[in-house]
Amino acid sequence: MKTITITDIRSWKPCYDLSKHLPEDWQGTVLDILKMDTIPAQDRFWVVLRDELIDAKTLRLFAVWCARQVQHLITDPRSIAAIDTAEKYANGQATNEELATARDAAWDAAWYAAWDAARAAAHAAAGDAAWDAAGNAAGNAAWDAAQQAAQDAQVNQLINMLEEAEL
Repeated sequence: MKTITITDIRSWKPCYDLSKHLPEDWQGTVLDILKMDTIPAQDRFWVVLRDELIDAKTLRLFAVWCARQVQHLITDPRSIAAIDTAEKYANGQATNEELATARDAAWDAAWYAAWDAARAAAHAAAGDAAWDAAGNAAGNAAWDAAQQAAQDAQVNQLINMLEEAEL
């Protein structure tokens, strides 16, 4: 696994001061970064999810794993087919053309879903405003906790995938 330094990370132009998290002489691997639980998960992902640090197959399979965590929320079969095709492609079982076709179909599905959601949201916005104001604090706390749990699971999954790849 490639060793990276704080200088490498700075060359990628982070939008925060690295000295809050790492000493100037720091060097380590992707796994070292992922295991630093004092650094917010989104910052760890920002550093490590790069094709110069993690091979394309692992990056794609990680993306597939993340998509599978919310697949139960996906209603359009084109989007599910795109996840399946991405996994097959990562494992050498689908062609570039098959991947592109599945991606295009999933984009079409996403476009229509976004349009439908926007229309529904516009209709519901006025009636929800008072309810949202009352429940906003509790909702935000629950959302933050759920997001943190999801990010922790993602970090752990990526660590497991990288450690298995090292074997």
